[in-house]
Amino acid sequence: MNKKLMLLFSSVMLVAPLGCVSADKPVQTESKPATEYTKTINAQVLKDLPFEDKKDFEDAQRGLIATSDVVTITTADGKPVWDLEEYKKYITLDKAAPDTVNPSLWRNAQLNMINGLFKVTDNIFQVRGYDLSNITFIKGKTGWIIFDPLISPETAKAALDLANKELGERPVVAIIYSHSHLDHYGGATGIVSAEDVKSGKVKIIAPLHFTEHAVSENVIAGNAMGRRAIFMYGALLPRNAKGGVNGGLGQTTSTGLGGLIVPTQEITKTGEELTIDGVKMVFQMTPGTEAPAEMNTWFPEWKALWMAENTTNTMHNILTLRGAKVRDALKWAHFLNETIETWGDEAVVKFQSHHWPLWGNEDIASYFKKQRDIYKFTHDQTVRLMNQGYNGEEISEMITLPAELENNWATRGYYGTLRHNSRAVYQFYMGWYNGNPSDLNNLPQEMAAKKYMEFMGGEKQVIKMAKKSFEKGEYRWVAEVMKHAVFANPKSAAAKNLLADSLEQLGYQSESGPWRSVYLQGAFELRNGTPELGGLVTATPDTIRAMSPDMLFDFLSVRILPEKAEGKEFTINITFTDLEEVYTLSMENSVLNYTREAITDSDVSLTLSKTVLDNVQLGNVTLESAVADGDLVIEGDAQVFKDFMGMLDDFKFWFNIVTP
Repeated sequence: MNKKLMLLFSSVMLVAPLGCVSADKPVQTESKPATEYTKTINAQVLKDLPFEDKKDFEDAQRGLIATSDVVTITTADGKPVWDLEEYKKYITLDKAAPDTVNPSLWRNAQLNMINGLFKVTDNIFQVRGYDLSNITFIKGKTGWIIFDPLISPETAKAALDLANKELGERPVVAIIYSHSHLDHYGGATGIVSAEDVKSGKVKIIAPLHFTEHAVSENVIAGNAMGRRAIFMYGALLPRNAKGGVNGGLGQTTSTGLGGLIVPTQEITKTGEELTIDGVKMVFQMTPGTEAPAEMNTWFPEWKALWMAENTTNTMHNILTLRGAKVRDALKWAHFLNETIETWGDEAVVKFQSHHWPLWGNEDIASYFKKQRDIYKFTHDQTVRLMNQGYNGEEISEMITLPAELENNWATRGYYGTLRHNSRAVYQFYMGWYNGNPSDLNNLPQEMAAKKYMEFMGGEKQVIKMAKKSFEKGEYRWVAEVMKHAVFANPKSAAAKNLLADSLEQLGYQSESGPWRSVYLQGAFELRNGTPELGGLVTATPDTIRAMSPDMLFDFLSVRILPEKAEGKEFTINITFTDLEEVYTLSMENSVLNYTREAITDSDVSLTLSKTVLDNVQLGNVTLESAVADGDLVIEGDAQVFKDFMGMLDDFKFWFNIVTP
C-alpha cells in the first residue's frame, strides 16, 4: 500500500467535526436599532403577559448557598469555555428589557442568569448557570451521585469544586445520564476518570440504548446539523442587547471538548429500582420524548422527582431548528400523564436538567398537567386542522393556545414555539408534501427566485416596493420577498441589506431564544458573509471510540459520490481483531452496503483492531506506521481500496444558508 493511499485512508476515516461551538471571538455586526413598529410589538408583550407574577424569581433564588463573583471558566491554557460575565454587562435582575429584546425572552434571560450552588431539598443540590444545563449532586452515604454533568469537562469540574468547597469534599461514586444529548454527559471526563470507571470505583448509569443514540444522533447528518446549530444558538453573535441574549433552556452552550464515558449499566424498564451509596431511586423510561433514550427518576425517601428534560420551564421542541428526527408529541404527553398517575400525588419537589425547581405538591400537580397539555394540545389541534384539509403552514398561522396555557410562564415558547411545533406535528404525520400539486415538483429557491424577480418587475422595482413594506412594519413579508431578491442576485448589496434589516427586527421581536438567534445570525451573515473559520465539534475522541463499526460504515455510506461509483462492483473484507468481528463492504448500484458475513474471495482484505482504527481517526498513529508495525495488514488488490477512497465526498461545514 503506497503512501498516497495511506493518506487517503487516514483522511477519509476522520469523522467530521460536529457539535460544541468553537470559542473564536465573534465579529461585531453592524446592528440597527429597534424600529417604532418593533418597539410597539414588544411593549404590547408587557401588557399581555402577567409580569407582576414574581414566583419564578423566588423559586430560581430559593436555596442559594453560594455564588461566585466571577463565573468565567477556562481550559488549562486559559481559553474561555464559559463566560457568564459577558452577559452580566447588560442583563441584570433590575433592568427593564431593552427595545431590541422581547420582554418575555428578557425575563427568561434574567432567570437563567441566577447562578450558583443551590439546595433543592435534603441531600439534593444543583449548580446552575455554569452551562446550558444544570448539574445535580445527590449526597449518598459516602460520596456524590451526579446527574447530568454538563457539556464541558471544565464546567463540570468547576461545579464539582464549588459543591465540594461549600458542602465538604466527597468522592464521586456514580454518574447518571438522564438522556442522550451532549449537554447531559459531555462533562463527565472532567469529574471522573475512565480508569475509576473501569475499576468499579464509579458507576455510570444511563437509559437503555443511550450510547447508540448519543453517538449516532449527530453523525450521519452531523455536518448539516452542526452548521444549522450555528444559527440556532447564535454562536457568532455579539453578547449585547442587539445580539445574543438567551438560548431558551439557558444562556448558551459551553465550548469545551465534551467527552463520553460509556455507561456501565443501563436501565431497561419503568419501575426498575436501584440503590447506590444508600440512595434509593426508581426510574421511569420515556424513550422517544425529548430524546430517543431518556428517563425520569423518583427519590422515594425525599418525595423528589427528577424530570430529566421531559419538563422544563418552557415549551420544548417537537422539532429542533438545527434539524433532527421529529419527536412524537402524543407519546410525550402520554409519558407525562404516566408521571402524573405514578407520582403526581406524592411529589413535594420537582427538579430537572434545565431551569429552576418547583416546590409544593399542589403547584407541581398543576405544572405537570400544563406541561402535558402543551404537547397534547399542539398535537390534537394540529391533527384536527390537518384532517380539515389545512397544510402545515396554514395550521401554524391558525393555531392559538387557550388562555390557561398562553398565560402560563412555563409553557411559553422560549425554546420550542407553537408555530414550528405545529408544523412538526404535521410533518410527523404527513411529511414534506402539502398536497397541492403545484408544490409536488416546484422549483428550488434559486431557480424560483429569478422567475419571481422577472415577474415582479425586476430587482430595483421589488426593492423599492419592499422598502415601503418595511416602513409599515411588514417584516415577515419583506423577508419573503427579499429572500427571492438575494437568491436571484446574491451580489446585490441593497437586497442583502434590506433582508438583513427585516430579519433583525424579527429577531428583536422573538420570544424564542433560538428564533432570535436564527434571525440575527441570518442578518449577521448577510452583512458579513459566510464565516470560514471555527465550527462545531461533537465527534470528540471519546465519541469516536464509542462508535461501532456499523455506525462508521453507515457514515461512509452517505459520503458515496454516485457519479464516481456508477458501474463499479467490488468487495472489501475488514477484520477487527479485538472485537472478533468480520465485516464485508460491498459496492454495487452506486450503493455501499455491509454485512457481518465474511466473503472468502473479496477483492481486498484489511485486518486491524478497532483500537488501531480509532487511533488512526484521532491522528494518534498513521496508517504507514500501523502497517510497518504490523497493526494493519492489507491483502489483495490495494487499487480497489484506493478507488473506494476516491468515491467518498467531503462535507464543507460553512455552506451558505441565507445566500445561494
